[in-house]
Amino acid sequence: MINFGEWLPDQHDLNNKGVTVAKNVIPAAAGYRGLNSFEAVSNAATDNLKGIFAAKDNADNVSLFAGDSGKLYAFNAGTNALDDKSKGGGYSLTSKEKWRFVQFGTSVIAAGGIGETLQKWTLGSSSAFADVANSPPKADFIAVVRDQVWLANIDEGSGRVPFRTRWSAINDETGWTTGTNQSDFQDIVDAGAITGLVGGSYAVILLERGIATATYVGSPLIYQIDRIENARGCNYAGSVASIGRLVFYLSDDGFYAFDGQKSNAIGAEKVNKWFFDNFNSAHIDKMSAAIDPTNQIVAWSFVSNDSVGGTPDKILIYNYAVGKWSYAEVEADLIAPFFTAGYTLEALDNLSSSIDSLPASLDSPLFKGGSFLFGGSLNKKIYGFTGQPLPATIETGEYTLTNGRHTLVARTVPYFRDGSVTMQVGVRDRQDDAVTFDTASSLTDEGFCEHRVQGRFHRARMNISGDWDFAQGLDIEGRPLGRR
Repeated sequence: MINFGEWLPDQHDLNNKGVTVAKNVIPAAAGYRGLNSFEAVSNAATDNLKGIFAAKDNADNVSLFAGDSGKLYAFNAGTNALDDKSKGGGYSLTSKEKWRFVQFGTSVIAAGGIGETLQKWTLGSSSAFADVANSPPKADFIAVVRDQVWLANIDEGSGRVPFRTRWSAINDETGWTTGTNQSDFQDIVDAGAITGLVGGSYAVILLERGIATATYVGSPLIYQIDRIENARGCNYAGSVASIGRLVFYLSDDGFYAFDGQKSNAIGAEKVNKWFFDNFNSAHIDKMSAAIDPTNQIVAWSFVSNDSVGGTPDKILIYNYAVGKWSYAEVEADLIAPFFTAGYTLEALDNLSSSIDSLPASLDSPLFKGGSFLFGGSLNKKIYGFTGQPLPATIETGEYTLTNGRHTLVARTVPYFRDGSVTMQVGVRDRQDDAVTFDTASSLTDEGFCEHRVQGRFHRARMNISGDWDFAQGLDIEGRPLGRR
């Protein structure tokens, strides 16, 4: 059996040890799993969404928030609407700005760039977002480090300072007086603008020409900031995603995972060239990244050269547990992880008038309050990867089935679980010829697909659709022909 190896589009097709196409799938240890389709979860906002966030209160009740260029919303599971919860007068984010949220105790705090004052929502009591008190800095990036709110790439009232970080007083998101209760700031002046900020027990600060960490040491320094990476940085603010100590990002030479000590190349000789060949660099600001811990993947949504209208149309997927890649052709204005708000049976009517037309099966996490959901937004709505598995294509590398001779392929045997499969065989006689695929062949009652195609070099393509679960590999049967 030819097992479906890892997707290696940057390697030559001939004798490629992996596969050359892995579309609309999630990488697994020994094959590929299905990626669910992108389905609407909410009604439409006023404009395209620029951020999504879920928070839980002390009683484990979930609140789901979103924001566009002019408003902040709370998702209403009873009506499926995005209810406007903006402060009076609303907001005015620029085309490149995004909403970034954190939960700090019972507060949800949102940063919308240097044109907007930090916004606060108190879980269980707020009816609208409001300015955080005491005139905190405005910021592109926000995180929680230990028990302090951190901001980066900020404006304190006299213009943007792109290389400055600033943190609040201990356990007080309203305390921003430098020197009071350990509130302070730090400039990193020799590595360009800050392009990402990740919180936790220590801070990871991504800059255009480096990566720094900030470790709490107490007074008088408060935090010790160390430059860890000097050889590379991150010029793509939308490419940063983290889980635990791992911070994933895109540098000018490809994809990396930073573990707090060093950056490890994860895309070199695998997908970096494919990405940069497909990436439309005129739309850097539309890139978004998110972690799906359920499937152990990190994903990057981006605008490809094939996009019509500049909407992100491809998603690059990396399984960080097994170190393998795939991609999907899915339009998504942004991708983001969040928790579901939960539905009553009556509320399901807001999604669909028919059970058969619901965007997910009734046992889906979509309908269970507090369940993790990998999703994002499209067409002003919150979306989730909750539908049926997308039709997928997996294509092997190219091989000579009989050294030095033409081979006639008569049949292929696909190995998969559930769904519907057709198979195609691609052939050519010379390496500079175009590959020609035969007509897709369905499974016979005996469990194989019939072909009649000959050439010196062969490859096989599996097309799998329906409610499929797993694709593992195939067998290919042929017989040698005379020499030419």
